[in-house]
Amino acid sequence: MCLPGYYEYSCRVKIVAGHDALERIPDLLRRLGARRPLLVTDRGVAGAGLVGILREAMGERLEIGAVADDVPPDSDLEAVNRLAVLYRESGCDALIALGGGSVMDTAKGINILVSERGDDLLKFSGAGTLKRPLKPLIAVPTTAGTGSEVTLVAVIKDRQRRLKMAFVSYFLLPDAAILDSRMTLSLPAPITAATGMDALSHAVEAYYCLGKNPLSDVTALAAIRLIGGNLLNVVHNPSDREGRLAMANAAALAGMAFSNSMVGMVHALGHAVGSVCGLPHGVCMAILLPYGLEYNRHKREAVMGELLFPIGGPEIYGKTAPEDRTGRVIAYIRQLNEDLHAATGGRHARFFGEIRDREGNHAAPRRRLPEIARTALGDGAIFYNPEDLDYDDLLMVLEAAWEGMPLDSGRIRKG
Repeated sequence: MCLPGYYEYSCRVKIVAGHDALERIPDLLRRLGARRPLLVTDRGVAGAGLVGILREAMGERLEIGAVADDVPPDSDLEAVNRLAVLYRESGCDALIALGGGSVMDTAKGINILVSERGDDLLKFSGAGTLKRPLKPLIAVPTTAGTGSEVTLVAVIKDRQRRLKMAFVSYFLLPDAAILDSRMTLSLPAPITAATGMDALSHAVEAYYCLGKNPLSDVTALAAIRLIGGNLLNVVHNPSDREGRLAMANAAALAGMAFSNSMVGMVHALGHAVGSVCGLPHGVCMAILLPYGLEYNRHKREAVMGELLFPIGGPEIYGKTAPEDRTGRVIAYIRQLNEDLHAATGGRHARFFGEIRDREGNHAAPRRRLPEIARTALGDGAIFYNPEDLDYDDLLMVLEAAWEGMPLDSGRIRKG
């Protein structure tokens, strides 16, 4: 049992950030003893021309062994197994992950199989199963949200069992994260909004959940300040390179925070909605974040109130009574979702009930809420949530988030 005040913090990833950071990749790989990487990406990234920008930046200094540009929106076991075969057949000795969270997770999964010479990824699920360093991995995020470029976690879907499997190890950390403004300039406004809210959810939960520590607090607060100052701006002004780089830095800082402090119910519910209904993770985070603050407020009022400082600045923080600060933080996040909804022409979701599929049906039907609640009960993030949650609690939160209504404070457990 750890004494009060004990914590651990580690970020072993080399960060290379700037408007010309891509050019550093060949030298980084050479220092790692690699010369023939597998480039892992998806069709959206390739179609946006980002593979071409990466190749041009690296020039003739590096030979790419193969390009895998068909990673699915949710990383899954089938994709990992198939691309591990491509890695071996192409004689690759490293990986470059160019994309968002799914691409990063897929590359981490591939790295487990090719480094361990295995064919069953599930043997390595959970925490602590990896015992030695993996092949070199360079992470190049094309969204500013997941923070996967600096995290020790991979989440990969088992479609047959309709579960998202977690893989946790310091050996999963990329060797380097390349934060380059060119990689997000073409990101559409709705994805910019959702991934930015994903980063915000990482930082906010990292700050108030049970695993918080002094160093994760520093990175969380820095991330919140950058997101508050830049997210809405880059949605309105997508070509703002300084704003794009600021958001890339924010996502990495938030990733450093939550991978050392963990997250809570917002992520437990978000993972479950993604597993059951296939909704993008960032969309789930944007919708659920205010509910996490509301549900836990009675346990973490003072800590949550501190978030008003990076969000509103010192003047607003100083003029707001301590008992009103958390309420202003929640109101700010709800208003940010409203502003992003307006800035994206209504394509940024505010509650689950308004999200429709191409046929006009609810993408997360209300009848699926009980299944989502049951799935969330098995998510490890629940253990770091300040207040306990059972099935009825989770369902209550989901019902409110489906309708876009605030929580009924009288129904929140006061443990």
